[in-house]
Amino acid sequence: MTTLAQADTVPAEHEGHLPGTPEFRRVLTALFAAGIATFVLLYDTQALLPDLSRAFHVSPAASTLSVSAATIGLALALLVFGPLSEAVGRTVLIRFSMAASAVLAIICAAAPDWDSLIALRLLAGVALAGLPAVATAYLREEMHPSAQARAAGIYIGGTAIGGMAARIVTAPIAESAGWRWALVAAAAVSTACAVVVAVTLPPSRHFVPTRLRGRTVLAMQRRALADPALLALYALGACAVGALVAVFNAVGFRLTGAPFHLGVGLVSLVFLTYPLGTVSSTVSGRLADRLGRRAIAPIGCAVAFGGVLLTLTGSLPVVIVGIAALTVGFFCVHGLASGWVTARSHASGASPSQAAAFYLFAYYIGSSVFGSLGGRAWSAGGWPGVVTVAGSLLGIAGVLALLLRRIPPLVAPRTSG
Repeated sequence: MTTLAQADTVPAEHEGHLPGTPEFRRVLTALFAAGIATFVLLYDTQALLPDLSRAFHVSPAASTLSVSAATIGLALALLVFGPLSEAVGRTVLIRFSMAASAVLAIICAAAPDWDSLIALRLLAGVALAGLPAVATAYLREEMHPSAQARAAGIYIGGTAIGGMAARIVTAPIAESAGWRWALVAAAAVSTACAVVVAVTLPPSRHFVPTRLRGRTVLAMQRRALADPALLALYALGACAVGALVAVFNAVGFRLTGAPFHLGVGLVSLVFLTYPLGTVSSTVSGRLADRLGRRAIAPIGCAVAFGGVLLTLTGSLPVVIVGIAALTVGFFCVHGLASGWVTARSHASGASPSQAAAFYLFAYYIGSSVFGSLGGRAWSAGGWPGVVTVAGSLLGIAGVLALLLRRIPPLVAPRTSG
């Protein structure tokens, strides 16, 4: 008998790596490190936005392009890397992504002008796409079904640590040595993570290559866009991350101004809330293995929404608590949704890597488009404008999470025998 916690998951077609085995630990170590590297390089300019605005004489809204360019590049590349992984393999793309993005990170630090920096950030986003395009599909193929939500939560936890490191590493260095040296430090972190991935990531045991043809790719895309639950999950990820990035894009401008007047280095300490995202994604993954993703996702949306409302206060400690709650709620939602997409797509007969690519395309478009609204809302309406944007997005996310509870679950048919 299938329980709710097992719905939209994959039956044990193969044994897969079980918790406690050396292979399980190697996979999680590699993807945890890769998640750190990806988010360090994706968001290493976010804490530097006030510095970049002054250095290049651009507006606060324009400075957010240094973040949006990378996320747009990543989003577009996902549509290519997702299908490509079906032919060349998951581990090949993961290793390529880590190496190429580390090289581009160094080049970004030497950008001579604003236009060059934006173009390089766009290319860096393209290079980074190799990991998120295949990570959850790799976990679905290689991990035992009973541990897939947990494994996805730990991987997302690595991205949370990377998101924190992107700000904690860069901001103090920028304050003392300038933004270029801050980007060099971020590149050093990503290079170290790339080495960890190269050494520890096990080869795929259950990947079966598919010959790519235009008709095959189109069929894969149609199936990944035919299921209403998958469409809801794509939109859920876009709205949730848009709210998070809108707040974090604008929070530096708020805390360096009245009434707080904090330095860039002190503002970066706000990002110490990110490890809570690691805990949140891991714990919510464990709960989802027992209770089902449908039961936990709406709670994550509610926690994030409440956190955004708390940031309206003029008390710095309460603002930090609000940002912490937003972080906890967001990583709960994203950790569940990203694993849910690959499980649901497999159960519906769609390609997990193609569905994951569409989810992440929506996710990073949401980060780019909705996230940039944070800077515009700050310029137009101050912090209440930012809260209005983020709160509206989280309200939509909450409605989508509740609608997902009404969509019948699917269970992949077991193989004969």
